[in-house]
Amino acid sequence: MTQRYKEKHRPQFHFSPEEKWMNDPNGMVFFNDEYHLFYQYHPFGTTWGPMHWGHAVSKDLIHWEHLPIALYPDEHGTIFSGSAVVDWNNTTGFFEDGPGLVAIFTSADNYPESDRPRQRQSLAYSKDNGRTWVTYEGNPVLSDVNITDYRDPKVFWHNETNKWVMVLATGQWVTIYTSQNLKNWEFASEFGKQAGSHDGVWECPDLFRLPVNGDETNQKWVMFVSIGDNPQFKEGSRTQYFIGEFDGTTFVNDNPDETVLWLDYGRDNYAGVSWSDIPAEDGRRIYIGWMSNWRYANQVPTEEWRSAMTLPRELSLTSSESGVRILQKVVSEIDSIRNGSEVYQELTIESNQPALFNLFSPLNEMNIEFEEQTSNSFGFVFQNSDDEKVVIRYDVEKELLSIGRTNVGDNSFSESFPTVQEASVKMENNRIKLQIFLDASSIEVLANDGKVVFTSLIFPNQPYEQMVLFSEEGYTKVSSLTVTELDSIWGK
Repeated sequence: MTQRYKEKHRPQFHFSPEEKWMNDPNGMVFFNDEYHLFYQYHPFGTTWGPMHWGHAVSKDLIHWEHLPIALYPDEHGTIFSGSAVVDWNNTTGFFEDGPGLVAIFTSADNYPESDRPRQRQSLAYSKDNGRTWVTYEGNPVLSDVNITDYRDPKVFWHNETNKWVMVLATGQWVTIYTSQNLKNWEFASEFGKQAGSHDGVWECPDLFRLPVNGDETNQKWVMFVSIGDNPQFKEGSRTQYFIGEFDGTTFVNDNPDETVLWLDYGRDNYAGVSWSDIPAEDGRRIYIGWMSNWRYANQVPTEEWRSAMTLPRELSLTSSESGVRILQKVVSEIDSIRNGSEVYQELTIESNQPALFNLFSPLNEMNIEFEEQTSNSFGFVFQNSDDEKVVIRYDVEKELLSIGRTNVGDNSFSESFPTVQEASVKMENNRIKLQIFLDASSIEVLANDGKVVFTSLIFPNQPYEQMVLFSEEGYTKVSSLTVTELDSIWGK
């Protein structure tokens, strides 16, 4: 048996479970100097099954310690997605001496003597930093017999109204509830019946506030909504977001209903939600997503385990010509696994004369800035001796950035996997900046300081050994290229 964390395709600097199946991140909360990451977990198989909450903790969002399963199926059903909060003021009455953690999750079973799924919201609490959990005897705390898809509660404390707020995925929209104590919930409002994309069932909402351009006096609310897989659409499952106002009761979208804003243009960033209770002195809004796609998640070519998470990313808002938009950047703690770098400056890639660079490690971060060019397209390729390759290309005329994975390695498991993922990206001051994180089975590309992001799985049969810069029908200048080796987070 292969040594754990040395298996083929095993991510080396992304979180993945020790073994078996994982999907959505759940219950992310910061408490007593620890980041908690819970996740949808099936401990008995490598495909989706009866859901538990797996659990890991981290001091730095990069290195993770696996902990025992936190929540098991009970008399109310299996444990679907949800969130966790610190009950600082003991609104629940669960804690005698100081604050504790409360998990709010969906209990999933069927209506009695029926095939119809039943989804209800339940609570559990922990008095020992999340190491053990007690399910609330009054579960479930919220149900609605009329709505079948009724799940994924994300809860936060709203200071201005002195209440807990829950955003819940309810079919093809989000329903907002409020509570004084996490136990008794009142309907507040609905959002989204006409807004955004309705390509699939709505899942895993989140709602939080961010300053625009760093100005604390000008803040907007951001709502995440993930869209389930629909065979009619080539992208499979993905995540959209809305920008607007929230008064503690109602979310109002700043954009017209038909505006659709995607969080990620790659195929493999789903169900992302943000950490609760990051201290004000830190001030960051950090999220993580499940690095897969329901179109093929159960079939990807890994054996002992299945699925990983994206790198944790800090979110911010920026003004643009088209309105306020999200920026993403990988958390600064990534610095803890950066190793030596090679720096190249002022390169000119001549027409149809590619420049080759050897990669001395399969784990890399690249920062590259393209500037002046006469070419109609340019970019680079990661390739190995089996002629498997990832192609990152910028089409100058169409202003399109694309990530091609039609020949990245093993793609036999799904007709949907070999694809070219693309997004509109404008040059800024005649330049394009790309930051790329290359792991054993994934690539994340952040363009122009995170204005556009691609997250994509790849399954090469052996590591990529070369990076090839190319320029087509004209030259392209590269003002800087830095290749940084990254360490495995799982040790030697």
